[in-house]
Amino acid sequence: MDLRFLGHAAFSLSDGDTAVVIDPFLTGNPKAAVSAGDVSATTILLTHGHADHVGDTVAIAKRTGATVVAITELAGEIGSEGAEVRDPNLGGTVAFDWGWVKLVPAWHTSTTLKGTANTPAGLLINFKDTIVYHLGDTCLFSDLQLVGKRTPIDLALMCIGGHYTMDRIDALEAASLVGAKTVIPCHYNTFPAIETDAQAFKSDVEAATGSSVAVLNPGETHST
Repeated sequence: MDLRFLGHAAFSLSDGDTAVVIDPFLTGNPKAAVSAGDVSATTILLTHGHADHVGDTVAIAKRTGATVVAITELAGEIGSEGAEVRDPNLGGTVAFDWGWVKLVPAWHTSTTLKGTANTPAGLLINFKDTIVYHLGDTCLFSDLQLVGKRTPIDLALMCIGGHYTMDRIDALEAASLVGAKTVIPCHYNTFPAIETDAQAFKSDVEAATGSSVAVLNPGETHST
């Protein structure tokens, strides 16, 4: 599996035939690695409804025919715009031929630009037997440990920018709670308010936990 960092909190997971895209905020993203029109997607997964996460979802879904998975209220809004959706709630699992995705808690807020209130989530993803945990936009909270306790995590995609989410200091504790084999930081350096030192995060996590950290520049790929 190739995991590509598209910038901010957006990623793609691909095995060459299937492409799962997470939080495709590309248009208007100063760190975007690709344009929305160049993205291939079989499935689009959303953590929550803020504009820097929904991004180009509807346009990509309509162009590619991708199914969008989002928490029920957000899925309702996206479905009304003409995209095919699946609408689980927290704890719900949606199965696909490539694997499955389960919505797990994240502590944050979320209202779409159209005014639809929705509960933020993390995404626990089984992609061709590789377990990826996108924590979504979250602060540090103790129940993060429950996700990895039940399902050992191969890759954790973790916000570290602070201000709108946990910072790299709290993310160090989150990395300890999650216990992933590899942590990939995201949601940092896109805007001045969330600038931070990803290399310092890498050093701290690798010194204090059993996890390795892969710092990716937008456009770079981590292969498993």
